[in-house]
Amino acid sequence: MSCIAKRKLILVLILTLVVSLFIAVVQYAQDFSLLLLQPYPGQDGIVGTASVYIHANGSQQPRDLPGYISIVTQQPLRLHCELCSIVSSSGQMLGRNAGVEIDQLPCVWRMNNAPTLGFERDVGTRTSVRVVSHTSVPLLQRRQQHYFGEANETVYVIWGPLRTMRQDGKGATYNELRKLARKYPQAKIYITTEEQMNYCDRIFKLETGKDRILSGTYLSTGWFTLVLAMEVCPKIHIFGMINNTYCSLHRSGSRKKIPYHYYEPASRDECAEYAIHENAFYGGHRFITEKAVFAKWARRHDITFSHPHSGSLYTNPQPHLNKD
Repeated sequence: MSCIAKRKLILVLILTLVVSLFIAVVQYAQDFSLLLLQPYPGQDGIVGTASVYIHANGSQQPRDLPGYISIVTQQPLRLHCELCSIVSSSGQMLGRNAGVEIDQLPCVWRMNNAPTLGFERDVGTRTSVRVVSHTSVPLLQRRQQHYFGEANETVYVIWGPLRTMRQDGKGATYNELRKLARKYPQAKIYITTEEQMNYCDRIFKLETGKDRILSGTYLSTGWFTLVLAMEVCPKIHIFGMINNTYCSLHRSGSRKKIPYHYYEPASRDECAEYAIHENAFYGGHRFITEKAVFAKWARRHDITFSHPHSGSLYTNPQPHLNKD
C-alpha cells in the first residue's frame, strides 16, 4: 500500500471516529437532560428542555395524583373531569352574566376564598374544586362552616412552601388544616407535596428561563390551578382571565378600570396590580409572564378563554421577566 493510500485510510478512520464520538456525545446529552428534567416518580407528564407538556388522563376514570395528598389519610388525590371550567377571581367577571353557563359545565374550579354568594349571576353557584394558597387559609377559617360544612362536596387543594406546610409540628398552615380536618371529618382537604411544589418551580424555569427564587418570584394560585387542571381535565374553559397583552393594549386612559377581585370592588385596578407585581424586585407574582406561558399551553392543550374573549391575542406570546 502506497503512502498516499495509507494517509487516505487513516484520514477516513479519523473522520469516522470523530463522527461516531459526536453522535455519541449528542445522544448522551439528550438522554442526560431528559433524565435530569423528568418529573418525580408517578408524575404523569413529560418535561422537555424548553417546554412542559402535561397531559390529562385519557380514560374516563379518576386516577391517582401523587403530587396531592389527603391531609387525613395521606392518600393521593383521585380526580378526573372531561371539561373543567376555571373561574377567575378577576373583576372581569362582573357584569358578564356567565353564572348559568358556568353552572351547566361538569366541573367548576375556583381559587382561594372567591365567593359565589351575592355574585351568582356572574360567577355561578357550584364549586367542584377550590385551589387555595397557604396565605388564604385564614380567610377560609373565618367562614369555616360555609367552606367545610357537611353539605359542601368541594375538593380543596392547598398549596404552600415547606416552611408552612411541613408535617413535623412546625408547619403553621399544615397544623391549622389538621385542626379543620378534625373538626370537619367529611371535608375533602388535600395538600400539595413538596415534590410537586418543586416540580412547579421547574416548570416556571423551563418556560421562562428564570429561576423562580433568584428572580424573586412567587407563583400565583392561578399557576398551581392550571398545572393541576391540565393533569385532570382534557378540556379547560377559563372565565375572566385576561391575556398577557391586555394591559399594554388597553391603557388606563382608554378603558374602564377593573377591580383586581370581583368581590372587592374597591380593590386596586387589575392592570395596576399586575404592573406592581411584574416589576417588584422581590416577592411579586409575575402575572403577565404567567399569562404568556398559559397562552403557550393553550396551543398544546384544549384550553379556551372567555369573558373577555382572548381570540387571536393568545397567539405568539412573549414570556418576560424584568428581573434577573
